[in-house]
Amino acid sequence: MDEQKQSNEEVESSEIKTASRYIKMKPIVFLIMIFALVIGTAAITMFSLTIGTDKLVGELKPQSERAEFSKLYLAYDKLKEEYYKDIDQDAIVNGAINGMIDALDDPYSDYMNKEEASQFNESISSSFQGIGAEIQERDGVITIVSPIKNSPAEKAGLLPNDKILSVDGKDIKGFTASEAVLLIRGKKGTEVNLTVNRGENATMDIKIVRDDIPIETVYAEMVGDNVAHIVISSFSTNTYDELLKAIDEMNKQGMKALVLDVRQNPGGLLNRAIDISNLFVEDGKPILQIEDKGSTDVTTASPGKKLKVPVSLIIDGGSASASEILAGALSESAKVPLVGLNSFGKGTVQTVNDLPDGSNIKITTAKWLTPKGNWIHEKGIAPDYVVDYPSYAMLAPLDPSVILKENQSSEAIQNAKEMMKAIGYEVGEVNENFDAQFAKSVKKFQTDNNIASTGELTGETSFVLMDKLREKIVKDDPQLQKAKEVVLELLKK
Repeated sequence: MDEQKQSNEEVESSEIKTASRYIKMKPIVFLIMIFALVIGTAAITMFSLTIGTDKLVGELKPQSERAEFSKLYLAYDKLKEEYYKDIDQDAIVNGAINGMIDALDDPYSDYMNKEEASQFNESISSSFQGIGAEIQERDGVITIVSPIKNSPAEKAGLLPNDKILSVDGKDIKGFTASEAVLLIRGKKGTEVNLTVNRGENATMDIKIVRDDIPIETVYAEMVGDNVAHIVISSFSTNTYDELLKAIDEMNKQGMKALVLDVRQNPGGLLNRAIDISNLFVEDGKPILQIEDKGSTDVTTASPGKKLKVPVSLIIDGGSASASEILAGALSESAKVPLVGLNSFGKGTVQTVNDLPDGSNIKITTAKWLTPKGNWIHEKGIAPDYVVDYPSYAMLAPLDPSVILKENQSSEAIQNAKEMMKAIGYEVGEVNENFDAQFAKSVKKFQTDNNIASTGELTGETSFVLMDKLREKIVKDDPQLQKAKEVVLELLKK
């Protein structure tokens, strides 16, 4: 290296000396050569620009001169020059990017401005303030994929597939998910009013008080007979570590079998789903396949910590994305029985690309397949044991600000009757009429719960009634009971 460097320096030095001597001896010749060089270069350049434009300019043209964007620049210039008032440059540029993303007709690809990107990053890495629900834009309508466990959204009664029509009176039809999030999220303690449509029912207003959405994503308890029940509410940065701690705690409490639960889990980070699947899948067996423009990459289980107890997994229509990766891996590669309802059906992978100003573009970059090569997109994964929710679990929540009383008639009254009946009160005929029999039942309920006995359903009475119903749903959970039964049968083998 050093010898080569020295040799090069010597050559350069020799050339400099020769040039210096030549200049001193023939200055007029040197000037003529420079003049000729300038004229010749100009002629060659003019010839190249006239005859060989594509090659010369094509190699050096900046990004702003790419031919495919000429119409976009023309449209922007026309807006800037001819629009009747000054345009908002940032809004125009953001709108153009949104337009490109929208043209993909892919609800999972999205452009997020700086504020939206910041909120997205919070939702997968730390706590944030809001209502706690995964949403998605479907055919121009913002739809609940799943409320997060123990979130204000869940406590207010939001369910998967609820359609949000407006936020605080603002019509959000046609909004992207990111745009809707900016309206729905807010500071802890503030209230947001959602107008929601559920199934074929009329629209209803649901008031939700925003709160801190906890970073905890794993919840564990023993449910008798040495069976542990572990709920995974989302797949976030710390979920795998949280699950390991929960498993250790359940082992200390005598766990012999496990019911894993990803109901209403909207998904999250792909790597966390793979890490968790690896706990249950034998080394070398496939966890999933990633298909990208014709090429397929198979991710297999690797050596590491493995859980050896019998397992069953509960899924439902709110189990999406990473939850379905886990369900597919456990079902096809670990023979884990699935209990509940058909999962959501999201079989694509998104990659987030950060832009210099703090915004980002979330793009669908691949589709994922189950270990056996099944693409579950828009189909979901069917459980081995179909167990539906009880009808009372799907009732629309009551609005505590509305007074329901005798001689009124409404759909809300019918919902209230069904709630009261579900928790053990005699309500007479279940219909939309607030009759004397129902007023008597309401008074008894109020007395039983130390509430002023007015016979009217409003305020604290409505809140307590919905809390009692939620407790019953949790206590009499038919899907959990079936999953426990299934895993106990596996334990006997």
